Amino acid sequence: MFDIVYFSNVSENTKRFVDKLGIRNFRIPLYATDEHLQVSAPYVLISPTYGLGDDETSVPKQVIRFLNDPVNRSFLKAVIGAGNTNFGDKYCRAAEVIARKTSVPLIYKIELLGTPNDVATVKEKMELLWKLQ
Repeated sequence: MFDIVYFSNVSENTKRFVDKLGIRNFRIPLYATDEHLQVSAPYVLISPTYGLGDDETSVPKQVIRFLNDPVNRSFLKAVIGAGNTNFGDKYCRAAEVIARKTSVPLIYKIELLGTPNDVATVKEKMELLWKLQ
């Protein structure tokens, strides 16, 4: 199974969802002064959407910094979006932008902490993606 790499801000909504998955995971550092994360195996990225969901500001700067590392970008296999449906058509926009710019599939979108159904669905999608590799 692929690892999960995720970003979660101080609210830790995304972290709480990732913890429910029971899949090996790595958190993108919150602060620029934290040690840089570099992966060495294929992974699926989970990212929340920031700002107002505009294409230019939706991807957290920490995620951009992480993906600007060619090694990290080379291991990216898919993206999962985390967001809030209150943003309407901008719901999980960051994941859409990341998928488009990196040419990997957007395999799922979760709202806030996710539901038990979201956990099961993400696990199924991760297993299917693993089998297709």
